[in-house]
Amino acid sequence: MKEKVNIVVMVDAVGALSDRTLHNGNLSLVDDSTAGSQHQGTPDLVTAVVPGQVVHWTPIHVDVQTPVEIHSIEFLSGAVVPPPDETTGQAAQPYPVEASVVPAAGVDATASNGRENHDLLVWEGVVPYDMVPGVPYRYRLSLRLHEGPNSVLHIDSPALLRV
Repeated sequence: MKEKVNIVVMVDAVGALSDRTLHNGNLSLVDDSTAGSQHQGTPDLVTAVVPGQVVHWTPIHVDVQTPVEIHSIEFLSGAVVPPPDETTGQAAQPYPVEASVVPAAGVDATASNGRENHDLLVWEGVVPYDMVPGVPYRYRLSLRLHEGPNSVLHIDSPALLRV
């Protein structure tokens, strides 16, 4: 198993700001997990992970004029009911966890010898060993699209799944 898994957060910022939602094709999540993730390319990505593995979230904007950054990632504790399991038809209940993902320490997306740097700010977290196998851990992914009072949008549909 790989030491880290990368989740790419691709955002159509113009579409998301116009629609005021990250749904409607405005968000696509993909990962490089080799453990069998589900719903690749959708906002409902369930990333297969193992304890101790590092998870990197990287935002990419498809509109070159509107910047996108991860505002926060917060693990939910039962607030959202996961979708039904495709084999049994029964919903798996999320396991309560504390919000514990923080931006990678020391990362400054604007530090580039005095020039603007378009390198992306990567968020990083480590998969805890006490995750229950087979239970999706839903998280709220909040994205900042440009600036202004309505610039932060979020979704509660992606998850990490210990395999």
